[in-house]
Amino acid sequence: MSHFTQVILFTDTDGRARFRDEPIVLSEGTPQSMLSPVLPATGLQLRQSPVGFRSQWHCTPKPQWLFVLGGAMEIGLQDGSSRIFKAGEHFFSADTLPDGATFDPAVHGHWSRQVGDEPLVTAFVKVP
Repeated sequence: MSHFTQVILFTDTDGRARFRDEPIVLSEGTPQSMLSPVLPATGLQLRQSPVGFRSQWHCTPKPQWLFVLGGAMEIGLQDGSSRIFKAGEHFFSADTLPDGATFDPAVHGHWSRQVGDEPLVTAFVKVP
């Protein structure tokens, strides 16, 4: 059975952000149009960031899907690693502050930045 790879940015047990890949099985539809089960969503938010944009260290307030519609986005982690997501790519952002923790930019979160010479255009799909 085919699957869709879901890249997940999450908070690990040590409070640090990490990436992992998990499959979403395409169990519905037809062989010509394989579909996942319907995933819950509560809203859509669009963002445009200019060339040169870079965020500070931060956590995702609430889990959400992020789809890159135009340009490219780099996500950097505390361990020095990063990943670049180009137009047409996505990830599920669930790097939230651990319960009871006070944000520490030396431990928690990730940064993001626009990459290349095109503005970054993203869509956030909010989930319950």
